[in-house]
Amino acid sequence: MTEELIAELVDTFYDRVRQDQLIGPIFLAKLGDDWGPHLSKLRDFWSSVTLMSGRYRGKPQQVHMPLPLEMQHFERWLSLFEATVAELCTGPAKFLFIDRAHRIAESLQISLNIGPKALILPQRAVG
Repeated sequence: MTEELIAELVDTFYDRVRQDQLIGPIFLAKLGDDWGPHLSKLRDFWSSVTLMSGRYRGKPQQVHMPLPLEMQHFERWLSLFEATVAELCTGPAKFLFIDRAHRIAESLQISLNIGPKALILPQRAVG
């Protein structure tokens, strides 16, 4: 696992995200054409997640809260990510990236209250 591999993975993956019909528009609406700062932040994020570099200082849950995300968006994100990892990574790096991606997706789904671990809140009687 190296910083160079992280940069290649992030750049390749988000090139694919931009082209994706389902999740691309969500990113485009948020970022427009200025992806540079976002990609830099994501390189820091993945460096922190995989190499424990401590470079990322953001709050992913807060960033994702206002976005119109549903389970299908997470499924597509994971599918694209896994395909990119499979192309670029081998051995322990491959398994680490995929494991962390699934944990991150699950954590975000829980914070957004969507997916298989969503809370089913009781309906209040109106009257």
